[in-house]
Amino acid sequence: MKFTGLTQQEVLLNRTKYGKNSLTDIPPKPLWFKVLNGFRDPMIMILMVALLVQLVLFFCGKAEWYEPAGVFAAIIIANGVAAIFEHKQEGKASALKHAANAKEKTKVVRESILQEIPLDEVVVGDIVFLQAGDKIPADGVLREGTLKVDQAALNGESEEAPKSATQETDAFHAKDLLNPHSIYRGTVICSGEAYEEVSSVGDNTIFGQAALAAQEAPRATPLQVKLKRLANQITLFGYIGAAIIIAIVLLHAILSGNAPQDWSGWLKLVLDAVTVAVTIIVCAVPEGLPMLSSILQAIQSLKMVKDNVLVRKIHGLETAGSLSLLYSDKTGTITEGKLSVVELTTGSGTRIQDPTTLSDDLQNALVLGIGANNSAIASNGNVLGGNGTDRALMAFLLKHGLAEKISKDALLESRPFDSNKKCSSILVKEDDHQVTYWKGAPERILERCNAFLQDDGTTAPLHSIDPMMAYLDEQAARSMRLLAVAKSEGTAEDAPLTLVCILCIRDNVRKEVRYAVKDIHGAGIQVVMVTGDRKETAVAIAKEAGLLSSPEDIALTSFELAEKSDEELKAILPHLRVVSRALPLDKSRLVRLAQEREMVVGMTGDGVNDAPALRKADVGFAMGSGTEVAKEAGEITILDDNLSSIEKAILYGRTMFKSIRKFLIFQLTVNVAAVFTCAIGPLFGVNIVMTVIQLLLVNLAMDTLAAIAYGSEPPLQEYMNEPPVPRNESIVTRKMLTQVILGAAYITLLCLGILFVPCVQNFIGIPIVDGVLDTTYRGATVFATFMMAITFNGFNARTEHLNPFEGIGRNLPFLAIMGIIFAMQFVFVTFGGEALSVEPLSPETWLKCLALAFLVIPIDIVRKSL
Repeated sequence: MKFTGLTQQEVLLNRTKYGKNSLTDIPPKPLWFKVLNGFRDPMIMILMVALLVQLVLFFCGKAEWYEPAGVFAAIIIANGVAAIFEHKQEGKASALKHAANAKEKTKVVRESILQEIPLDEVVVGDIVFLQAGDKIPADGVLREGTLKVDQAALNGESEEAPKSATQETDAFHAKDLLNPHSIYRGTVICSGEAYEEVSSVGDNTIFGQAALAAQEAPRATPLQVKLKRLANQITLFGYIGAAIIIAIVLLHAILSGNAPQDWSGWLKLVLDAVTVAVTIIVCAVPEGLPMLSSILQAIQSLKMVKDNVLVRKIHGLETAGSLSLLYSDKTGTITEGKLSVVELTTGSGTRIQDPTTLSDDLQNALVLGIGANNSAIASNGNVLGGNGTDRALMAFLLKHGLAEKISKDALLESRPFDSNKKCSSILVKEDDHQVTYWKGAPERILERCNAFLQDDGTTAPLHSIDPMMAYLDEQAARSMRLLAVAKSEGTAEDAPLTLVCILCIRDNVRKEVRYAVKDIHGAGIQVVMVTGDRKETAVAIAKEAGLLSSPEDIALTSFELAEKSDEELKAILPHLRVVSRALPLDKSRLVRLAQEREMVVGMTGDGVNDAPALRKADVGFAMGSGTEVAKEAGEITILDDNLSSIEKAILYGRTMFKSIRKFLIFQLTVNVAAVFTCAIGPLFGVNIVMTVIQLLLVNLAMDTLAAIAYGSEPPLQEYMNEPPVPRNESIVTRKMLTQVILGAAYITLLCLGILFVPCVQNFIGIPIVDGVLDTTYRGATVFATFMMAITFNGFNARTEHLNPFEGIGRNLPFLAIMGIIFAMQFVFVTFGGEALSVEPLSPETWLKCLALAFLVIPIDIVRKSL
């Protein structure tokens, strides 16, 4: 063997000096950290204050044990759901990654012996033996042999890069992916055999550096920004409301002449006021809100798998719904990601899609020229082996039933692709003479042609190649990859050629992409195609996909991008549609500038080179066929690599955001009505209108079920006709606030009427015992009416249309859950007893409370109509 490789001592020395070939994996935060971090949420913090006060009241004998226990349970449930869901998702991803790494092995020469070792054990200086199909384990240079390498994992392009052994005098830049001597970790050998000398391992490889960059912390999502602002507002409302209530209770006692005469009386009065204040805090805080997005995303995520969308990170879905700009790869996302023969043109200029219409002689020449002269093979209806071009040619023959005509019995010699001559050839025996068939670059082959095969298979002189050259220019403008097939008599390398045909090959635009782009544009989302292709090809693809449709639309190359300052690029960003010859750093810069314009940015990608931009974007869409590094960097994996699936992800995200807003209308109506009811009650002598435990039941048990009900709302295509919600727009709109205030006002007046208005009490049938109103029965009636009214208001919240029951048949779980909530209300009131401060109601009272509660629906219909 020519190479002796490293000794065991040199291996240990190099591993110590340069490090291992493993990638640094920043571990996810442990579950306990996620739970503790959740206590920083403003709404959890205000509940902690309420818990502390409840504990003080309990030890002072002013509260039952189950009241602080209920607040504590609310904190744990509200804070734990999101943390547990995210922790489980991260654990699954980490386990899959480590299992995949453990299986990777590579072949190295050490002490003159070729041996197979785990990929992580490769060190700098190792001699690695590489064959077709191998994944390169570390960065290095070729010392012997030639290779064709698929570097799509690093540069995003499917065109194979030729690599050859370097000489000591060769000058090249090791970080230039296009240099002919360096190879890189994560890329794949398409053909050839070679020996590599490793120069960089682990985090020092280009792959490793991209993987590290992909683990940077992303910025807050649009929903997190909106919910944080809302939480701060609600928290402030709760604190101020509690302080005002304490002041009102104390002033009421003083001004009414009932002020205490000693310190124990004052202590009792203050404790009573604090009890009311804690009730107000619990009323004000929507305990279900911290876990709302977790529940909704879990429900939507299950629905999305059938549409080839896998949500890997908990916040990815809601961010997709807020997108205002999407940077998309070309290969595999807008295009099919595989080459195919689009058209065949004979020397006569006839354009053909179906080769079976050719004459027998021309057909046989085609089969020999692209079938026998091909490194791919057809087997059982599938194409195996070969490079992308050869697979496309073989698939073309297979599609039209010509692959079965391929016979290599007459094959005398096969000459592989020669990068200098830009062609490959085979020598075959036809009858009693030898014929060479050529396949390669049209400009090289046409300049040697002095004849061509006519459509009937006969040979005619070729007087001028100008018409064919014009055809080549025309097809190049359509982003076609062109290939010529010709033949010559005998074995001479410089013999004149007879043209058989010109083949047009292209990575076709997906059929559904134009419709997907139209829908995404209709949703107010800008789409920019970012590709490593040359500008002419990128522009042609963009026009066909519907991305370039206006004179104002701009296409730039990476070089043109680099020439512009950040401010200049920001100015033209709204008109940017194509970036060609793009580098990984271009993608990260484009994301950063869009985010500085307060846009919500999405990025698609499949390679290691895409990982930093995927991570930096507000939502990263990793392709299912892509690298694990890209999938870990992205929030959502598109299993079929299709732009139309991204459109579905956007629709599901918008549906989820709509569901959150619907839930907030429901939840805030509950909270505002409860706050005003419990705040006004003490002014008229009823200090405890609803207990802390009653309110926690409403906010947790009922609201959790309501979150599931709204999470089951179907995605409606009408959501894609609306513009994206700006990142800094409040999650609660003026229209929502009007609906909340009107609904809460009616529910508050209804509850206060039951508490204080005799005619309402007589209508409902609240009993009078020994001349005194049954206050426990009255409290149970208020609690039952309050719960039923907010449940009916749930129908108002589920749609912006006039009819609150419109489309209810498409969300049967909503009806089922609302039915469960009504049943729970009956159970709470009938069997709650002392713990809930209630007693059973008569059937007559239930029916009258139900009728009064139902009126919240026609009241909101009037609001919508106005």
